[in-house]
Amino acid sequence: MNDSEPAPAGPLSADEIALLRASVQVVSPLADDMTVYFYAILFQRHPEVRQLFPANLDVQRDRLLRGLLRIVDLVDDPDNLVRFCQRLGRDHRKFGALNAHFPAVGAALLDSLARFADLAWTPLLAEVWTKAYGVVSAVMIQAAEEDAAVRPAVWNARIIDHRLRGPGIAEITLLPDAPFPFVAGQYASVETPWQPRMWRHYSLSHAPRDEGTLTFHVRAAQHGQVSAALVHQARPGDLLRLGAAQGDMVLDPRMERDVLCVAGGTGLAPIRALVEQAVRENAGRFVSVFVGARTADELYGFEELLRLAQRNHWLSVRAAISHERIPGLNGSLPEVLREFGPFYRHEAYVSGPVEMVTSAVRTLLRQGVPQERIHHDPFDVPVLEAALLPRQLRREARA
Repeated sequence: MNDSEPAPAGPLSADEIALLRASVQVVSPLADDMTVYFYAILFQRHPEVRQLFPANLDVQRDRLLRGLLRIVDLVDDPDNLVRFCQRLGRDHRKFGALNAHFPAVGAALLDSLARFADLAWTPLLAEVWTKAYGVVSAVMIQAAEEDAAVRPAVWNARIIDHRLRGPGIAEITLLPDAPFPFVAGQYASVETPWQPRMWRHYSLSHAPRDEGTLTFHVRAAQHGQVSAALVHQARPGDLLRLGAAQGDMVLDPRMERDVLCVAGGTGLAPIRALVEQAVRENAGRFVSVFVGARTADELYGFEELLRLAQRNHWLSVRAAISHERIPGLNGSLPEVLREFGPFYRHEAYVSGPVEMVTSAVRTLLRQGVPQERIHHDPFDVPVLEAALLPRQLRREARA
């Protein structure tokens, strides 16, 4: 079973789907209390699973609800339900989830739903939720087992180089203990020894290397416990753990359209990787890169891109500085995109802070770039936000 060949998901009937969605509407106003109750009874009944979760469960509670809501949203879309659950199954390997944990989680979930749905909970509704959870857990288990046959759940990786590249930005190079497969433009989840079981996602800043080293760009976010430790505390010799590479913001070698790349902040990392991949392929496409920053001091890595552009006539690189007066470089990224566009014939890749990505995507849509040709990473938890197959494309993807 894989993303391109979804397995049958045992779809629920229309009446069963309606019951599921109605029950979610009932418990949604009580979602915070319900998730607290869920984890309380799960850990009380199975204290051994507590070690799989971070010490602070606040974020985890939100993710449980979001995952549940997305599953319910997809129950009438079997292909995408399978695709989503496959990703969940593979991603949960890094947490140490075992097949035996699924019945325990299911029992705690159903008991929590029953408690907070109150009078709306009926034997029929319990039967429908049991069926739905059975479908979801079966797909997750099978995906995890198939993934375990081809790659590790996690990689240990030692920091071999750590250098500051701008205010609050570190470039960190790791050497994993085994080959780490990825494609230019993808990201990986990272766990540090300073915040155990708290995973954060960072993009690789390059195409695959022969020596197998990996380089990430990390900005110390305000109140960011993991990012601050990586920027200000990590040193060569420290050991991190990596989850498998993920992400669909990659170059399709069969695609012939010219490419537009837009990067802000540490969003430069995957854009730099895509440019490096384009240089390797030398496919004859023109690639236009726009790099934004608030000040010139924050414009790290720009000179490297300029040197690449000098050696490759099909590559153009421009900067956009929004909070400092520099002749020829003034303006926000959306303003510069409007000035040099339109880009409706391009394949677009956008990476950076949420507000920048949102405004840049809006600008490109207004210029006529189709939504399906605008690629960007998920904003928060990739496994919960990753793009799924548009319904009209499901049959084409199977063919």
